[in-house]
Amino acid sequence: MTSAATSLGRPAAATTDAPADAGAQAFLMLRLAFTVAPVVLGADKFAEVLTDDWARYLAPQFNDILPGSAADAMHAVGVVEILAGLVVLTVPRFGALLVAGWLGGIIVSLLLVGGYGDVAFRDFGLLLAVLTLARLAWAYDRRPERH
Repeated sequence: MTSAATSLGRPAAATTDAPADAGAQAFLMLRLAFTVAPVVLGADKFAEVLTDDWARYLAPQFNDILPGSAADAMHAVGVVEILAGLVVLTVPRFGALLVAGWLGGIIVSLLLVGGYGDVAFRDFGLLLAVLTLARLAWAYDRRPERH
C-alpha cells in the first residue's frame, strides 16, 4: 500500500483509458495557444478590437527611447508578436523562448507603467506556461537530423 507522500512526484499507473502520451498532447496544446495568441494580439495592435488603446500599456521609459509615437511603437510590437507566433508554429523550441523573452519585457513595461500589476502577474503565469512549452518542445519536436 502506497501513501500519498510516497507517490508524490511519480506519475500514476496508466489505465487503458489514459492518453498514450499526455506530454505530447500538452506540447500540442501549448504550441497551439502560443501560436494563436501572439498572432491574434499582434493583429489587434492594428485593429484595436480587444482594447481601444494599446499604447497605455507602453511604459514611458520605453516610449522615450523608441522612435515615433507610442502608437507607432505598438504597431511594431504587433509585427513582432505576429512573427513570434509564426516562429512558435514552425520552430517551437526557439519560438517559445522568443515569446518568453517578449513576455518578460511586457511584464517589466506593465510594472513600470503602474496600475497593471494584475495583468503583469497573469503574464507571469503565461511566461511559466511558454517556458513549459520550450521544455516540451525539446522533448517532442523531433526533427530529422541532417547528415
